[in-house]
Amino acid sequence: MPKYLMKASFTPEGIKGVLKDGGTGRRAAVDQSAASVGGKVESFYFAFGTTDTYTILDLPSNADMAALAATVAATGAVKIETVVLLTPKEIDEASKKKVTYRPPGA
Repeated sequence: MPKYLMKASFTPEGIKGVLKDGGTGRRAAVDQSAASVGGKVESFYFAFGTTDTYTILDLPSNADMAALAATVAATGAVKIETVVLLTPKEIDEASKKKVTYRPPGA
């Protein structure tokens, strides 16, 4: 199953919800969202800085990740950045592919 890193930053309203429901409540909500599209949360951490949470998700497809991220972002309580994670084996496969490319101005 593809893996994704979801970085989330809460708006003031979003952080009010975290204070009300607690960290474990937020984790449970993320677990439920991942399960609703056929996936699971591998890890979930709160952090200091501009990003409030880092979540690694196993989801069936890019479309499932896009649906989850769009649904979360549409609430206005959270800003999401998604990173598609690749395995070393996937990089091995990519390194063997032949690509035709012309750099700008060449």
